Amino acid sequence: MAPFFLVKMAAKVVGVLPFAVGFGFGRQRSLYTTLLMATGLTFGTLSALFGLTNGFINQSQYSVLVTVVIVSAIIPTLIAERFLRPKAEPLLTSVAEAGIPVDEGVTSEV
Repeated sequence: MAPFFLVKMAAKVVGVLPFAVGFGFGRQRSLYTTLLMATGLTFGTLSALFGLTNGFINQSQYSVLVTVVIVSAIIPTLIAERFLRPKAEPLLTSVAEAGIPVDEGVTSEV
């Protein structure tokens, strides 16, 4: 089961991390995004079910694959939330802080 898990995790990193870095998320946010974005629960479960129903894999292989899919979603999520969760940024409290130009002729009265 461990080799399947390692391959799935490597595929997550290769498939998501370069894009997160490319969008300028920074190191910590890129790792956080990578671990949360590519859980693959739906695709992994459905593809294993397809293999089982069409005779490509047997029941024990199906059980291992579904277990790996579930574990590969839970463990990265726990790691991301525990060690990589970004700090909350303060919310803007006014239009001026947001840098939005204000038209002097418009009032907020209804």
